[in-house]
Amino acid sequence: MYKILETKQLAKEIKLFVVDAPRVAKACKPGQFIILKINEQGERIPLTIYDYNVGQGTISIIFQEVGKTTRQLGKLKAGDEIQDFVGPLGKPIEVNDSHKRIICVGGGVGVAPVYPKARALKNSGAEVISIIGARSKDLIILEEEMKAVSNELYVCTDDGSYGEHGFVTQVLEKLLPIKTPDLVIAIGPLPMMRACCQATKKFNVPTLVSLNSIMVDGTGMCGSCRVTIGGETKFACVDGPTFDGHLVDFNELMLRQVRFVEEEKVALQRYEKMEGVKENGSCCCKSR
Repeated sequence: MYKILETKQLAKEIKLFVVDAPRVAKACKPGQFIILKINEQGERIPLTIYDYNVGQGTISIIFQEVGKTTRQLGKLKAGDEIQDFVGPLGKPIEVNDSHKRIICVGGGVGVAPVYPKARALKNSGAEVISIIGARSKDLIILEEEMKAVSNELYVCTDDGSYGEHGFVTQVLEKLLPIKTPDLVIAIGPLPMMRACCQATKKFNVPTLVSLNSIMVDGTGMCGSCRVTIGGETKFACVDGPTFDGHLVDFNELMLRQVRFVEEEKVALQRYEKMEGVKENGSCCCKSR
């Protein structure tokens, strides 16, 4: 069992957990992820490692409560335990000395996996320009943390309630001609990553994206995270999660991402119904 040492609400339905996992922390590198299972009846879900502390033996994860399992996870508190916490998994990001200037783009919760990459690149001596964004001001996360690992930081919101009015891709398009980078790292919703890749391709700038959201099992055994990269079949969990964005078949990927939408909706509805029964203190036998 893995004890939750600390919880923090970063934004609406977005939480940070610090978990006691010394063996995972000892082997961790930027860009990797973990698979957790809350209890014996739970499902396995992949979550990017936001931060790690080898000395304290801790792993920090950030997640958004969008489905049954993340909602259930969000109800846990400091002192509670998670049954399974496996990692680190996936290939870490490679820090290349030839990358003198990097633009890091994070959309929504995608800022969490961008952070350790930006920090590693900044520590290597690279110039890091970061762009983070969300739908509105109350959903912006890790602004101060990203500022600390960036030479420049741009913040934007879809509705204009904070920072620049517009999408992260619009800021990226403005910067590309005047501060052309050696590399762009873009992590967030699939449409956002695809738009970033379309923008950088015009300038022939190498672009990395992270495909964690397509995973299920996380070990390459289920085959659910099959993606087409440059015409070849890859598995996001073992070959990634980071890939050359210009080679990703985003049309196929976006179709595959929605294949379990109905099942996920039913699972969430069933969970919310059961939670409602528990809160009311009534028997659930009649509702079967």
